[in-house]
Amino acid sequence: MSDAPRLHDDDRRLIDELLDGRLASEPSAADDLLARLERDPVTREYLLERAALHAGLRQSLRRRHLTDWAVSRAQEDPPRGGRRPRWHVLARFTVAACLAGAFLAAVAWSRPYATVTMGIGTAGLATGRTVRGERHELASGVLELKTRRGAQVVIEAPAAFQFESPQRLRLAKGRIAADVPTQAKGFTIVTPSGEAIDLGTRFAVDVPASGDAEVHVFDGEVVARTGAHASTSLRNGEAFSLATNTARELRTAAFIRGGEVAELAAAISAGQERMSAEAIQRLRDDPALIAVIDFEGDSVGGGGTSPAAGQNRLVQGRWPGSQAADFTNIGDHLPLDVGGDADWPQLTVAAWVRLDRLGEPYQSLYHTDGWAMQNPGQVHWMIVDSGVMRLALPGWKLGAGAIERHGHPESRTSVLGAVGRWMHLAFVYDSSARTARFYVDGRPDGVTPLVDAPLARLGPARVGNWNHNDRKLSGRIDELVFVGRALSADEMRDLFEAGVPYRSSSL
Repeated sequence: MSDAPRLHDDDRRLIDELLDGRLASEPSAADDLLARLERDPVTREYLLERAALHAGLRQSLRRRHLTDWAVSRAQEDPPRGGRRPRWHVLARFTVAACLAGAFLAAVAWSRPYATVTMGIGTAGLATGRTVRGERHELASGVLELKTRRGAQVVIEAPAAFQFESPQRLRLAKGRIAADVPTQAKGFTIVTPSGEAIDLGTRFAVDVPASGDAEVHVFDGEVVARTGAHASTSLRNGEAFSLATNTARELRTAAFIRGGEVAELAAAISAGQERMSAEAIQRLRDDPALIAVIDFEGDSVGGGGTSPAAGQNRLVQGRWPGSQAADFTNIGDHLPLDVGGDADWPQLTVAAWVRLDRLGEPYQSLYHTDGWAMQNPGQVHWMIVDSGVMRLALPGWKLGAGAIERHGHPESRTSVLGAVGRWMHLAFVYDSSARTARFYVDGRPDGVTPLVDAPLARLGPARVGNWNHNDRKLSGRIDELVFVGRALSADEMRDLFEAGVPYRSSSL
C-alpha cells in the first residue's frame, strides 16, 4: 500500500514553501514541520523527493561551509527580546536538510524503490526481486516492475536504467512504458535529452543508443521538459522528440505494455519459443525454401544478400534475446535480394508484423524494385488504408467473381484491431491455379480468382519503406519467410500456432 496518503496536506504545503525559500516568515509553522521531520520518516521521504526537483536546495546541500556557519550562529544566545532572528529558522532547516540528505543515503538501500512483478529472459532480475538505487543493464528480455507508489513500469531490452527514488527513474537507453495511478502522479523518467513528468496517465519513453529520445502519451497528460525553462504539455495520442523539441507521430508498437507481458510469459512457459524454432527449422529443411530472414546475423537461406545493410534499427523480436527490424522514420528500409532471376509459379511469403499505425495510404511490407507493367510478375505486398493486405503483380487480371475494386487481390479482414501487437500475415500466390490467397494469424482470409496470372518475380527489393511518398512503414518485422511453393491452409495454421508469442496466463 502507498505511503503517500499518510502525509498531511499542510505538511506538503510547508515543505514546498521550505524548498521555495518562503518558510522563514512563519517561525511557528517551521518549528512544527521540523518536529514532524524528526519523528516521521514519511514526511522526510517526501521532503527528499521534492528536494530532488529543486536545484537550488541541492546546491545548498553541497555548500557545507554555509551549514557550518549557520550552526555556529544558531548556537549563539538570542537577543534580549527573547526572539531569535529569522536566520535561526533557516539554520535549523539547513541542518535538517543535511540530516535528511544522510537519511536519503541510508533509505536508498534500506527500502526498495520498486519490485519486479515479472521478468522474462532477464538474467539477474527475476520475479520478486526488489530494486533500489543501483544501475541495471538489461541485455535481453522484458522486465515489469511496480514502484512503491503503485506505478507499473515495463522495460524492454536492450536497456540501462536506475531508480533515483520511487518517483524518479533514469533511463540511459531502452524502451519503457508506464501506467501511473493517481497516488503516483508526478512519476518522472529522466533521459539524456530531458525528462517526462507524469500527470496521471499511461505513457512511454524511447531512448535509442543513438538518436533522439521520444515521449509518447497513450492516455492522460505528460510534461516533456528539456531544460530549466523549456517544457511542453503532451496529451492523448501525442508524441514528442526531447532532443529536437518537435512533435512526432505516435508509435504504439514500439512499446510492450503491462497486459502483454503476462501473455508473453505464459507463451514462453508453454514452450512456444522452442516450437517456433522447430517450425522455422522445418522450413529451412524444405527444398522449396527461398529465404528465411530472422535478423540474427547470417539469416538468409537459399541464396541472396545479407539484410544487415540499410536504414533501420534492430530491436528485440518476439522472443527474449531475439532481433527484429524496426522501422520508425520515413525512408527506413531494409534492402533485400532473394530469389535471383528465377520465375516462381508458386510463392508463399509470410512474416510476423507489429504495426504502429496505418500510413497514408499504404504500409509497405515488401516491394520489388522496378515494378511496372513492362515487368510482369514483380511482387508488391502492402497494407492499405482500410487495414487489409493487398498483393500487386503487374500483368495480371482479376477473374470473374473477384470483389476487389482496385484491380489487385486483397484480404478481407482489417488488421487495425491488432495494431501494437504481433500478428502473422501471409499470402500464397499460385499462377497455375490462378489464385491469390491471404492468411491472418493462420486463418484463411480471402481468395481472389485470376484470369491472367504471370509467374512471380523477386530479386532486388525493399522491406519497409519503399519510397518517401506513399509507401511507408512504422513498426517491426520479424521472421520474414519466402517459399517457392504454395503452403497449404494446414501448414499456414501450424506455422502461426507454433510461432505465436502470446498465450492466456489462465490456461
